[in-house]
Amino acid sequence: MRIMFRLLFGAWAAALPTAAAAAATLPHYAPQQSVGAGTCASSMCHGAIEPWKDSKVLQNEYVIWSRNDKHARAYSVLLSARSKDIANRLGMKQPPHEAAVCVDCHAHNPAPERRDDRFVVSDGVTCEACHGPAGNWLKSHVEPNATHAGNIASGLYPADNDVARARLCLSCHLGNEQKFVTHKMMAAGHPRMSFELDTFTEIGPKHVRVDADRHKRRDSARTWAIGQAVAAEQLLGLLRSPKRGRDGLFPELVLFDCHSCHHAMGEKRNTAARVAAGPGVVRLNDSALLMLRQIARRVDAGRAQALGQEVARLHRSIAHGDDALAQARVVQDMVAAIIPRIERYNFTTEDLRGMMLGIIDDGLAGQYVDYQGAEQATMAMQGMVDFLRRQGLLRAPAVRRTMTKLLAAVARDEKYQPAAFEQTLKELRIEVEKGMVK
Repeated sequence: MRIMFRLLFGAWAAALPTAAAAAATLPHYAPQQSVGAGTCASSMCHGAIEPWKDSKVLQNEYVIWSRNDKHARAYSVLLSARSKDIANRLGMKQPPHEAAVCVDCHAHNPAPERRDDRFVVSDGVTCEACHGPAGNWLKSHVEPNATHAGNIASGLYPADNDVARARLCLSCHLGNEQKFVTHKMMAAGHPRMSFELDTFTEIGPKHVRVDADRHKRRDSARTWAIGQAVAAEQLLGLLRSPKRGRDGLFPELVLFDCHSCHHAMGEKRNTAARVAAGPGVVRLNDSALLMLRQIARRVDAGRAQALGQEVARLHRSIAHGDDALAQARVVQDMVAAIIPRIERYNFTTEDLRGMMLGIIDDGLAGQYVDYQGAEQATMAMQGMVDFLRRQGLLRAPAVRRTMTKLLAAVARDEKYQPAAFEQTLKELRIEVEKGMVK
């Protein structure tokens, strides 16, 4: 994956109690009618060419999405020769643009009975795919007395809540019980899945109005932390799932470290060694759990050590045939308990500095011999560097140059060299220490 440099973006403020927002039904499965992206396209609604000056929203959100957002072209990808080749390799009976296994993530794909006459599935991942089917709130949300809470009660998805947004994004960018990119799909040619909530929020085209002061105060650390925790919780749930965690006799290998197996046979690489699993063991993709270890030390220090111990037990259980699924449940429950603490936590400058240095030191201790851990660490540090620079708390131009080298080191997974990555981490640590404003 090529990680793009981060662009400017503002956070949304949570409008619902956390538990209710996090438990909201994903738009794909919501019972309301989906009315189609075209219902948002009027120039008097969200289809204006230019932003309105006196409006709380930009009013050109539809134009931004249709012109600049890859989600708008997700369905058309299914018409490509590559997608057809993947379908053929998998022995699919339907073409990819008709198969639910593909359309469920490449478009907003509600059940036929929940589609209004104006709905067009070929529009791709539309407004309603993220903001919920609009049948019950399309008219009411523009009324003078409309409230955000009222709109959500009518079916608007609470994308302003980080946990709810993480679950929504990860439902496609990682997978869930209902839709999932399997190891077989990747073997047939589907790209490797990669996601981090804060980074992917930043690099997407922005369609919210955010003033400069609000952008400066945006707590990207909390967004990143919640994204890591939800990703870890969801991956562990998939591992435990009888529907998704197995592929015949084998476990679902997409949940494990790709490069445990995918490297030249002459190359001596043992990514399982760092978890005491021994050679020849396919190691669980614990990249989110690696990040969560640093987060837990800040938001729940009393349980951080216990979390690390239980994760280590999970790796050993997987390697030695113990009751790994029961242990996965233990870790998943611990992660779930941390999520609300992250939501309530106000990350300080010292927290960011501590997490950055902790992530770097993990790398210097050999924790990123695998690519996916290095990838997540890089995205995490990019976000923290950006936030500290916006706050005027990091003043070393050399940090930016070193981050460019770090991004280059993870630009292509098949070219990843752990030793080169660790050397760049050493340089970054020196520059961060020098550049931090005391």
